[in-house]
Amino acid sequence: MDVSFLLDGPQDAPVTLLLAHGSGAPMDSPAMSAATAALAGEGLRVARFEFSYMAARRSDGSRRPPPKAETLVPEFRAAVDALGAAGPLVIGGKSMGGRVASMAADELHAGRRVDGLLCLGYPFHPPEKPAQLRTAHLLRIETPTLICQGTRDPFGTRTEVEGYGLPARIRLLWLEDGDHDLKPRKSVSGFSAADHLAAMAAAVRAWSGTLAR
Repeated sequence: MDVSFLLDGPQDAPVTLLLAHGSGAPMDSPAMSAATAALAGEGLRVARFEFSYMAARRSDGSRRPPPKAETLVPEFRAAVDALGAAGPLVIGGKSMGGRVASMAADELHAGRRVDGLLCLGYPFHPPEKPAQLRTAHLLRIETPTLICQGTRDPFGTRTEVEGYGLPARIRLLWLEDGDHDLKPRKSVSGFSAADHLAAMAAAVRAWSGTLAR
């Protein structure tokens, strides 16, 4: 697999984040770019990549649908190989990208190839289908995990997620009134999108500093 990366942040950063995109938008979408800028601003190295179906969309203009998330796990492993990060590495991504990373995380963590998992807006269930949970593997995950989630995310609200019984090794950062892009309604929450991205990035920096290889 030929993997191309978008790299941001200092080359000598203490931690590298390898992030994949969501199901419908590329690695340089506004949401991914804004999150990356915030993370790089906290002194983290961020590497973004695209799954092959999204790269094909970019090259041939097709609108092929995303494959099942589990079929993309080998591509995430290949991206870890291609990146070849020398220091601590956290894998994750936006929505589906984070979900795929979560499926790959324990094998890579057990092999001391990654140190943590970061999910930005985890898709706990499809919108308006709360019974179709995507949490079975999270209940037994061993990799240190941080999930940054908006409290009104249609893929998993705070009220819903707090009833899932997730293990303590999964840390949750709740962003008030945030949607699936972590964006709040300022008139409701008193926070801006920039406020939430700054809080997310600061939390990731602090959490990633606790990970030991």
